[in-house]
Amino acid sequence: MTALFPNYQRFNFEIVSGQSITLTDNKQKQYLDLTSGIGVCNLGYNHPIVKTAVQKQLNLIWHTSNLYQSSLQEEVASLLTNDNGSKIFFCNSGTEANEAAMKLARKATGKSKILAFDHSFHGRTYGALSLTDNPGIKKGFGPLVPEISFAEYNSPAALKQITTDLAAVILEIIQGEGGLKAADGDWLQAVQAKCHEKGVLLIIDEVQTGIGRTGKLFAYQHFNLDPDIVTSAKGLANGLPVGAMIGKEKLAAAFGPGSHGSTFGGNPLAMAAAKAVLETIDQAFLDDVSQKADFCWYYLQKEIAVLPMVTGISGRGLMIGIHLDPKIPVGKVIQQLQQAGVLTLSSRGNTLRLLPPLIITGSELMQGINIIKNVLETMTVH
Repeated sequence: MTALFPNYQRFNFEIVSGQSITLTDNKQKQYLDLTSGIGVCNLGYNHPIVKTAVQKQLNLIWHTSNLYQSSLQEEVASLLTNDNGSKIFFCNSGTEANEAAMKLARKATGKSKILAFDHSFHGRTYGALSLTDNPGIKKGFGPLVPEISFAEYNSPAALKQITTDLAAVILEIIQGEGGLKAADGDWLQAVQAKCHEKGVLLIIDEVQTGIGRTGKLFAYQHFNLDPDIVTSAKGLANGLPVGAMIGKEKLAAAFGPGSHGSTFGGNPLAMAAAKAVLETIDQAFLDDVSQKADFCWYYLQKEIAVLPMVTGISGRGLMIGIHLDPKIPVGKVIQQLQQAGVLTLSSRGNTLRLLPPLIITGSELMQGINIIKNVLETMTVH
């Protein structure tokens, strides 16, 4: 018996502790974690710098309202924007960041229509759910927020749907829940150019791709983009709840006092953790992530892509999707990997999703790849 709503399909074990990239369950079984808590613990578990920062803040104060000044919020905002004049609104999660982006775009432009893309995922609250293209998680919750339309991701034809009556276009650089499909760089540049031409704001959802996951602080930086709004969450505070909407200075007037808010957004504990994370993920750290990712992709192509049950590998950096033949259910693979001591995730399209902590070593990546290979090789495509 449980007093919890059954909205999560939980595995039959409990994670009770974690250290670095190793998790331990309630039966003392240890796992190599290739999930980061769904892209959250980019610095792994019990990271000493983050832990010390949170403990220090815990001894001072762990909540004040946003009615007062916050030097910690100012410091985290400065680290996130690199003092380029952008403004930040702090909230608690990715879906709240996307809700804020949606509201800001509508109020700043005076227009209501927003264009999103097929296979997108932007969250589960009403606004973010309305921007999400997944009928399964929308079923039974209508009516959703109106004036949302969808275009084909990565398609030149989508450019025709970017018209002057749109407030904004929202997209992910890599679709984390949508099968790890990565946007083409030329297409992203064309979308941005069309938004500029038509006076439409460009919102980049970096909730899963951000905070070093692809080897840059944000994935859009691989393509020299200059979005009007960026949303972030997951890895920002390495496990403490925080979200952020980063918008250009020109949009600030639309978010004056009383226009939007969050009781817990920018909480001191979350800000202390976020500051420690952003000070740790410096250029040297990002370069190391890129080198490890290159190493990882080399072995993925050499050892995994050649297996008969693998139809492709997609993603970027340490955000990886292994696409499986439909006859090999990804859920069964995940369970067998758990038995072998490796935690992984699924994504749309029978995809095995890997989001390892960014502190993982090359040898640990090899260990994970070898175990995945061994498990896949036990399965037969009939």
